[in-house]
Amino acid sequence: MRVHINLASQPYEDARRFVRRWALLLGGTGLVTVALVWGAFFRLREWRTEDRAIRALQAQLAQGDQEIGRAQAFLNRPENRDTRDKSRLLNELIARKAFSWTEVFADLEKIMPPRLHVVSIRPELNEQNQLELRLAVAGESRQRALDLVKKMEASSRFKEPEVLAESTQPPSAANPGDAVQFDIRALYVPPALQTASPAGEAQTAQARSQEVR
Repeated sequence: MRVHINLASQPYEDARRFVRRWALLLGGTGLVTVALVWGAFFRLREWRTEDRAIRALQAQLAQGDQEIGRAQAFLNRPENRDTRDKSRLLNELIARKAFSWTEVFADLEKIMPPRLHVVSIRPELNEQNQLELRLAVAGESRQRALDLVKKMEASSRFKEPEVLAESTQPPSAANPGDAVQFDIRALYVPPALQTASPAGEAQTAQARSQEVR
């Protein structure tokens, strides 16, 4: 018996090759889906860990703010104002005594970029009894002054440096390389300085009031 197949109307199809291709395609798609799901699950776990850490830090900050508020309220009592004022005066005297011009210039010399020099420097105490430096530096380029600010940020002696003003100036006969001048403000932390926190002042005042009683 002969079977006649008309290939023009019924083209030949390799079913095994077709199934193999589709199996490979579906398998690859499945692997990509699993990888994406696993990545999303892993990222979700990281996000939850970071969220818990952020919440813990926020709780610590809120607790610190409450302690500072209680300390300030305690120091503002009429019976503690005299102790508070004396404590602040002592802290101010300690801060002034801890300041050393030699140490300041030695610290600045370590981080001062080349072809940049100090024009003026003025120390003062801010409202938090912290030593604050106001210094003017001049040099040949703006980039060198910005490099100084970056080095001050990385230094353990200078905190929160901030550029207050920037100006250009014509070179003079004394300093022909001074094309720009920067006014910078930064907190200075000498090694001998121990800044008392409001909570510490409150504890000191409370201890003294208890001794008086």
